[in-house]
Amino acid sequence: MAAASGLESVPPAQRNPLLTTSWGTGELIRHALDAGVRQIIIGIGGSATNDGGAGMAQALGAKLLTAEGQQIASGGGALETLALIDLSELDSRLADCRIDVACDVTNPLTGPQGASAVFGPQKGATAQMIDRLDTGLRHYARIIARDLDIDVLSLEGGGAAGGMGAVLYAFCGAQLRPGIEIVTDALQLAERVADADLVITGEGRIDSQTIHGKVPVGVARVAKRFNVPVIGIAGSLTADVGVVHQHGLDAVFSVLYTICTLDEALANAAANLRMTARNVAAVLQMGDRR
Repeated sequence: MAAASGLESVPPAQRNPLLTTSWGTGELIRHALDAGVRQIIIGIGGSATNDGGAGMAQALGAKLLTAEGQQIASGGGALETLALIDLSELDSRLADCRIDVACDVTNPLTGPQGASAVFGPQKGATAQMIDRLDTGLRHYARIIARDLDIDVLSLEGGGAAGGMGAVLYAFCGAQLRPGIEIVTDALQLAERVADADLVITGEGRIDSQTIHGKVPVGVARVAKRFNVPVIGIAGSLTADVGVVHQHGLDAVFSVLYTICTLDEALANAAANLRMTARNVAAVLQMGDRR
């Protein structure tokens, strides 16, 4: 989703979730269907939108109509004008397509932990915008419940990507799953590590948040099914990193060896990673010699 409707596509000064639309994500799905794809994995992180996936749904043929019978406008601000949902022209190929949504948050659609309150500010929403966006999403959910007989207000992850999780579930029959679970299944990771002597994983920073659906712990959980030791290598570690040892990471290492700026760390990342990996391998070799 980030490639079509993501924050990186909108300069910070122009970000306005009242106006940004997920239409481009719908175009990507339609293009995949045109190419004969019948199984789609959608990563819904990093969005610039808070339109409840309305733009995506419209791009796929859904009619989200005002009281005057016109399509609602683009953006999260237009949800408050929604009066009727008509899926009679929704792309029929979706019925034969399996859609898995890689969703690493459990935020509901609305409320203090919802899409607008939690993720709205990074998309450019002011306090006033957040109230309006949240009200619009709550209204949207009521119309979905009335017209489609589907409850999205209580859906875990419904607030992901500005409500995209909710509409993919309600309109497309998608399943919301942890991203790491989708990736490990697609890679058949269990088969690959079953006979391994060691698994090495990593991410930019390993900290207490790593245990909440991040790659290193997801990989470690698979490895521990086969009692395979796991080492994590990261750009940096934090003071609370010790919690990861309770979740399958036996040892963790930072590639940084001195205080530096972010630009310096990025410029030297490859060399620092090689040096750290070499030292980890040397320690393992020393252990084998005993």
